Amino acid sequence: MRHASITTTQPPANGWSVVRRVAPYLWPADQPWVKRRVVFAVIALVLAKLISVGTPFFYKAAVDALAGEGQSAAWMLGAGAVGLTVAYGMARLMTVGFQQLRDVIFARVAQRALRALALETFQHIHAMSMRYHISRKTGGLSRIIERGVKGVEFLLRFLLFSIGPLVLELLLIGVVLAVVFDIWYLVAVVAVIAAYVGFTFKVTEWRVRLRKEMNDQDTDANQKAIDSLLNFETVKYFGAEGREAARYDAAMAGYERAALQTSYSLAFLNFGQSLLITGGLVVVMVMAAFGVQSGAMTVGDFVMVNAYMIQITMPLNFLGTVYREIRQSLVDMSEMFGLLEKKPDVEDKVDAKVLKVKKASVRFDAIDFGYESDRPILKGVTLDVPEGRTVAVVGPSGSGKSTIGRLLFRFYDVQAGAVLINGQDVRDVTQDSLHAAVGVVPQDTVLFNDTIGYNIAYGRAGATQAEIEAAARAAQIHDFIVSLPDGYATQVGERGLKLSGGEKQRVGIARALLKNPPILLLDEATSALDTQTEHEIQGALAHAAEGRTVITIAHRLSTVANADKIAVLDQGVVVEQGTHAELLAKQGRYAALWQRQASEEEGAAA
Repeated sequence: MRHASITTTQPPANGWSVVRRVAPYLWPADQPWVKRRVVFAVIALVLAKLISVGTPFFYKAAVDALAGEGQSAAWMLGAGAVGLTVAYGMARLMTVGFQQLRDVIFARVAQRALRALALETFQHIHAMSMRYHISRKTGGLSRIIERGVKGVEFLLRFLLFSIGPLVLELLLIGVVLAVVFDIWYLVAVVAVIAAYVGFTFKVTEWRVRLRKEMNDQDTDANQKAIDSLLNFETVKYFGAEGREAARYDAAMAGYERAALQTSYSLAFLNFGQSLLITGGLVVVMVMAAFGVQSGAMTVGDFVMVNAYMIQITMPLNFLGTVYREIRQSLVDMSEMFGLLEKKPDVEDKVDAKVLKVKKASVRFDAIDFGYESDRPILKGVTLDVPEGRTVAVVGPSGSGKSTIGRLLFRFYDVQAGAVLINGQDVRDVTQDSLHAAVGVVPQDTVLFNDTIGYNIAYGRAGATQAEIEAAARAAQIHDFIVSLPDGYATQVGERGLKLSGGEKQRVGIARALLKNPPILLLDEATSALDTQTEHEIQGALAHAAEGRTVITIAHRLSTVANADKIAVLDQGVVVEQGTHAELLAKQGRYAALWQRQASEEEGAAA
């Protein structure tokens, strides 16, 4: 089986493709209020930049008024130095005010986009087929989603409020320098910006590759930690705490190396940017100083040039940071969007119908199936399960018993033949309606880390407390639950580890009964239990089977002796079918299995 990779071993995705993927969250066609907020935020942004570019004029006029020189506009000189200083302060305050207003307006847009994307990712992962989920790595997957959502938040904010505004501000300042002073000021500024941008982009692309490696190491370390904690008991059984710690430390050592390289490269980038900006600032200020000495410029002009250079320096520094973060966010998001681009192996047809079933019959019609193309599991299996009857599927390990259950639930699609419910091919009906019609009690019931009541109620959304308790009584676990100090509010722990195997199975049976499906699949529901607990649960299973079509997959033959029909699988082929008595009379494969298990049980008892 080909395993799904969650690491970033491929080159970084094209940045524009990721930007195009994010853009609809900023401009959704079906939500005009989002568009209005984006427009108002942009208006606030433009006003902030226009005021910001005009602010140094007040500074220049105030200095000239104090120095008693210059030919500032009459209305400015009439205001006086104090008034001009106050106007300068008000202009700066208005700049900040419009910037904050922009953030307030846009905040709801960003949070809505994050929520929508997180929900889309969550739903998509649940929609993926079993083939994907049995090969995924939970720890690494969660880290990729976490980084991706954070990257989208950053990109949504800075794509709209950094790159565009930065270009607008630089253009306005360039026009002012060329018109008010001299074209050579503009030439000097453009040269500095070009050198800065070129250096920043080139070094940042190098840093992106380092960041990818760091992400890979981070994902690997997180996966090892999660995997070790999920298998806590196994680690303890084999005294492997030291091995697990060494394994985790080795992964963290790789992350440490990558993180150090990233930090060193950041220091190099920051120093190079400072060198270029400082050099450009010195060159332009020297030009302005010569202008003042020659009498072509006033002291106010010198101060104004300095103010504009500082305004250029700040967004240029910001450009370096924003570009680095955007490129790194694109790396993070490309992994998450890669997950969203994965297609499920099993999907509903465009014209899929709702499964029509009240009382169900099931037929496996000459099905062929293999998890891998070169290793067939089921070969031409035909099996009928009449309405309201119990049919057991038995056979040695690896014969394909559990695979039949997975095909019925359509975790996988058959390669040949068909699985039919009341004559309807499960590939032609919606998965939701199919899943609603089939209840499953698996070999190992996995519970949510919540209360017993919550886990039973999971069988049907909106179930009342009375219905939950009725299902628990039918599964013969109600008396046990009410004997607990917290009753149905008792916490079961992660994966239900606070309950015994038999108690978990009864909760699983109660959950399936509450669902009340017409078809019940018992997938080796008692094979992991001891003989006494198994006998106790058999009564609950028999009650659960009343009035339903039941497929029982079993390894222990004693649990299915009362089935209406037993099918014996061997190496993916149905070799025998019949009742328990009929199969024993044949003295074939079933009889041999029965005698072997009986001998093993007698030996164990002795």
